[in-house]
Amino acid sequence: MSYDAILFVSFGGPEGPDDVMPFLENVTRGRGIPRERLLEVAEHYQHFGGVSPINGQCRELIAALRTELDEHGIDLPIFWGNRNWHPLLPDTLREMRDAGVKHALAYVTSAYSSWSGCRQYRENLEAAQAETGDAAPQIDKIRVFYNHPDFVAANADRLRAALEQIPEGRRDTARIAFTAHSIPNSMADTSDYVKQLTETCRLVAESLSISEDRWALVYQSRSGRPQDPWLEPDIVDHLKELHAAGVADAVVAPVGFLSDHMEVLFDLDEEAALACQDMGLNMVRAGSVGSHPLFVQMLRKLIEERLSGAPRECIGRFGPNHDVCPVDCCPGPPRRPAGGPPASARPSS
Repeated sequence: MSYDAILFVSFGGPEGPDDVMPFLENVTRGRGIPRERLLEVAEHYQHFGGVSPINGQCRELIAALRTELDEHGIDLPIFWGNRNWHPLLPDTLREMRDAGVKHALAYVTSAYSSWSGCRQYRENLEAAQAETGDAAPQIDKIRVFYNHPDFVAANADRLRAALEQIPEGRRDTARIAFTAHSIPNSMADTSDYVKQLTETCRLVAESLSISEDRWALVYQSRSGRPQDPWLEPDIVDHLKELHAAGVADAVVAPVGFLSDHMEVLFDLDEEAALACQDMGLNMVRAGSVGSHPLFVQMLRKLIEERLSGAPRECIGRFGPNHDVCPVDCCPGPPRRPAGGPPASARPSS
């Protein structure tokens, strides 16, 4: 396939205190979220100076990928557009149109299949194309990569580094809590989200010879109405159970996230860490893949798959995911009345 550009597509986040409320209003527009709820979430950002790290992390990854592509003779420009904050997707697509881009390959900052992690981004792209007009570039999305060997190896390297922070005599008994963003059960039931996450966890643990009884997949960052069932167990509840069972050390590994953005920093480094401190459980947090060299290498390989038909690498129990999503793939959640945000309403930045 012939492509003339790469497009990074991400969630976006505020880059200063004055950006926070406009950003949250963008995230929740049309969903009837009470302002007091937005103010509550805004406090999370103000705790970090009103700046989400996600945009800076995107810039860092783009720079690393630029170097990787140049070293392998892939001379394609990289553009970047966000769902909820500048640079916004419609603006980026107009920039691409004006630069003469006709056919771009999009990398979306999500490794797993779900409405909020895949289909919603495709819907955002379609809306931006419609806003750009007839000359908007055609855009194809890179497949999800939860079982790519380089993604697994990068996560394993982050987990290994975290385990090395535990005294050697206790290292083999430490428990691993792999975390991912919770989503409504209704959304999980219509996607491969849990299956894919479970496979990533299994592959990472297996690569480090960690037995199945030492790790668990748990969830964080739940939002929405209390009466709606979401994926459980919650990370803090799980850590309390480990402590009650006499566990001394726990490593929290956010394999469901690609960078250490706001939810990782607040929900894990603040809330979960404080809970562990209060109960006397030693918690070590593994890093996300971020711009790990193996992750950057994986992105280059995924691009090469589409450019030149390079091998579609994967490991484990399932084959490589599809390049083109079926029409009925990962349907969106039903709209909810005011009072609590749906799955995509809580900022993931």
